[in-house]
Amino acid sequence: MPALGANDLFDPATIDAGAVAWVLAASALVLLMTPGVAFFYGGMVRAPHVMGMLMQNLMTMALVSVTWVVLGFTLAFGGGNGWIGDLRFLGMQSMIHQLPGFTGRLTLVIPPMLYALFQMMFAIITPALITGATADRWKFTSLVVFMPLWSLLVYAPIAHWVFSPTGWAARWGAADFAGGLVVHANAGAAALAMALVLGRRRGWPRTAMRPHNLPLVVLGAALLWFGWFGFNAGSSLRADTVAVQAFLNTNTAAAAALLAWAAVEKVRFGRPTTLGAASGALAGLVAITPCAGYVGTLSALVIGAISGIACAGAVSVKMWFRLDDSLDVVGVHLVGGGLGALALGLFASSAINPAVADGVFSGGGYGLLMRQAVTLAVVVLYSFGVTYAIGKFLDRVLGNRVTALEEEQGLDVTQHGERGYELGGTVHDARC
Repeated sequence: MPALGANDLFDPATIDAGAVAWVLAASALVLLMTPGVAFFYGGMVRAPHVMGMLMQNLMTMALVSVTWVVLGFTLAFGGGNGWIGDLRFLGMQSMIHQLPGFTGRLTLVIPPMLYALFQMMFAIITPALITGATADRWKFTSLVVFMPLWSLLVYAPIAHWVFSPTGWAARWGAADFAGGLVVHANAGAAALAMALVLGRRRGWPRTAMRPHNLPLVVLGAALLWFGWFGFNAGSSLRADTVAVQAFLNTNTAAAAALLAWAAVEKVRFGRPTTLGAASGALAGLVAITPCAGYVGTLSALVIGAISGIACAGAVSVKMWFRLDDSLDVVGVHLVGGGLGALALGLFASSAINPAVADGVFSGGGYGLLMRQAVTLAVVVLYSFGVTYAIGKFLDRVLGNRVTALEEEQGLDVTQHGERGYELGGTVHDARC
């Protein structure tokens, strides 16, 4: 553990009270997104699995919170060697010191502890997204072990590469305003790996496995849309014009993507669906995330529209490959996050935010686009490979899948001894 001296102390005089208030509020908004994911996914699964999905996401909130404060934050934002952080902030010690690399124009105007809190919410929602690809079949005990391992072995290194100023990708000049690479492409690649490790749901695709509660899906989408303002605008870390631009871009892209997805459904199937509209909004939110504070409003409109069309097409591709990505995590998060990361190389404007290089359409050439593409490829390959290895290891040690009978009865009863809906009959207390 490196020794920290008086010269490394964080200067309280740099604190901006307005920024502190905004990032505190933004942190709460981002945390709300994980229950939003739970409801969004919970409505999309079959009725006997809804409580299993909600419990997986609730447990992820608890597991990753503890993992983050003990070890995850220091691995992500300790100084390190560009690939992984050191242990200077182990157990949230030494948080009165400067965070490595946050100097010059990157100097924090919020306490380091608040930055750690804000980043914790990103660390929580990222693995929660994976649960959509594994719906109806992941054994709860395996998930409980998977989440801390994945947070430390996959999320923390990738966050260090991209979010920490000392990470190799950040030093190289790759950019990710709020997590298109670190959160969405990362989670999408991991979801692909776990869908392959677990295999298809029994009966899929012969048996239709329709969402059991579309109003719950819409509620989840609304919570995500609302919380995403903290996700993106909060990533400015200040209450400034960049935060306002990110806020506006977030809403604009979501709206454009919703309209685009609905239009695709109208052309393909003759009518738009509520599920498609909710998925379209989510696709736009995902795609604008890496760009939110780096592009103008019209660029956000274009990015959103393209993402709505691209992700609507991508969710159909899984049928060609017989990939049971149950709730379209790959099609929305991997494709949307990757598209947004690359779009940044096209649309980024230093006039909007001087912290980023100009993209192709702003006269900056192809340098940023190349860095975005290489970083995206490294993130996806690393996340997929390490996640696949973790999944295979846990399958040998614990077994990842519930049994055929348990899958038929549902995760609610077999994993938690409860039901999402008691509509008459005898109620049995699982504790008896």
